Amino acid sequence: MTMEENNRISHRQLYYQIVLTFTSPFLLGIFGKGRPAGIWGILGTVAVVILLFLYLVFLIRLAPFCTNLKKYAGTGGCIVIALFLSVYVILTSGYLLHILAVIVPESLTTEISGKWIGLLAVLVCAMGTHKGMQRRGRMAGASGGLYLAAVLLLMVLTAFQGRKSYLAQMVKDSAAAGLEIRDGFYIQLCAFSGIGLLPFSLPCVEKQGSSGKTLACGILTLGGILVGMELLLPSVFGWNRVLQEEYPVLPLLAGADLPGNVLARFDVIWMGILVYGLLFSIGSLLHYGDQILKNARLGTGRYWMAGAAYAVSLARVKGLGIGEIFEPYLEYVFLPGLLILQIFLMVRNRGKWKKKSLAVMGMALCMCLFAGGCGGVEPEKRIYPLALGVDMDEKKNFVFTYGMPDMILATGQDKAGEEGISSLTVSDSSFDEIEQAYRRSQGKYLDLGHLQILVLGNSMLERENWRQLADYLRQELYVGENIYVFQAESGQKAVSWRSDTDSSLGEWVQGIMENAQWDRNSDGITLRDMYYDFYTGEELQSLPVIRMEGEQIRVDFPGQNKQEKTGNT
Repeated sequence: MTMEENNRISHRQLYYQIVLTFTSPFLLGIFGKGRPAGIWGILGTVAVVILLFLYLVFLIRLAPFCTNLKKYAGTGGCIVIALFLSVYVILTSGYLLHILAVIVPESLTTEISGKWIGLLAVLVCAMGTHKGMQRRGRMAGASGGLYLAAVLLLMVLTAFQGRKSYLAQMVKDSAAAGLEIRDGFYIQLCAFSGIGLLPFSLPCVEKQGSSGKTLACGILTLGGILVGMELLLPSVFGWNRVLQEEYPVLPLLAGADLPGNVLARFDVIWMGILVYGLLFSIGSLLHYGDQILKNARLGTGRYWMAGAAYAVSLARVKGLGIGEIFEPYLEYVFLPGLLILQIFLMVRNRGKWKKKSLAVMGMALCMCLFAGGCGGVEPEKRIYPLALGVDMDEKKNFVFTYGMPDMILATGQDKAGEEGISSLTVSDSSFDEIEQAYRRSQGKYLDLGHLQILVLGNSMLERENWRQLADYLRQELYVGENIYVFQAESGQKAVSWRSDTDSSLGEWVQGIMENAQWDRNSDGITLRDMYYDFYTGEELQSLPVIRMEGEQIRVDFPGQNKQEKTGNT
């Protein structure tokens, strides 16, 4: 077996490389504010997939000419093609580093700044650019199936949270929006333009001539995921919120749990999977950039391209960063220029294709260690409230009451003279001042990642009050969107309640809601439903009411006065 044959990858490994390289950037970069959605987004995706099937035939025939750009494009053409593609590699890598630097502090940890996260990511990705293609294929073959299964599982779990009424609103509003076909087709075609780098990897694939089916399956998988998300996001959040969120996939992760609430912070695992896909994408780009320069006989770009990408992720020109200029660059520069250069390369010469070496990014997963959900604070130095009561007092101050389970009793580590805290109340004129007041008075870090219920006092039901609260909770790092929202005369009194078995309100009401769902008696109102009202400008919908009657507590669901759940101390 020759070195060239030993460095080839199978069709299965090629398929998983396509999935790993494109899925995370698509999920985070295509959806959200100012991007196509609704009917036009779905039709645009279908049209793009059909067009790409034809484009793949062209790419397969183009592959032999990419092994030696200087020979097949001439000296001048070689330099132009190499520089043009190198700029794309640098800008795209910088854009993905920008996304990484934004979403990790927003969704995983605030202990490391986005600049350091981007630096660590690009260093890890740059270390594998000189490795062989076979190692890269093995990495994709080993992790690609798990990655794809995780993405599909996420879509399945969140599909049960969707509502038909939201989809009907999406169809009506998007059809009446008067958007041009360009908004649903051309922008997505630009997103898929990275497929144009495939000719640089096809010569390292076994049975290259029959790789068309594998490439088509990869494109079809990506298209199916996009169409699924274009239906899923508006059905879960509502049309208005999808249009206003910058990265709507992030709150989708926050509300996706396994049945039975097996893991309270399962969104950290989803986020780690998406981060892994982003790192694989950055490593792929740096690998292709290095290989393009080698094929053009212009040296290597192993480290300087990584440094340039990091600089691009931080740079701002006239107040605009890579996040604002990347999409216009794809639309008006890269996609038209790529087609022109590929046609030029195709018609200029034909010849034999030669061997080339490609690289694999071998340490991408290590980055996930720096994005752990604990954020550097040990579990024993945290408190974990299960319930949060919010009121407004006579002085117009917000009153937060945190209801904690008895961790000493729950863990079996009770000692003589020690008691667990049942509730903690902090008040101030703003939410930021409440957080500061807590930090000044308490010795443990407040972790809201296990929050189960939110109880709004009657004073918080006024439109402006609950909208301020919704806006605050939307920005909280660890608050999931699947927590239940209730109404009570006093959120402080309700959260301070304990059962005769010493269960907190959060534990007791969580059981009530599980029973209600099992008996099909009621659908609880979640924080996600509250956000829907926030984005659509509607009044807050009727909430289940927690009533205090002496030492007893009762939950009344709207429209179900005869089916009440009670508890006592």
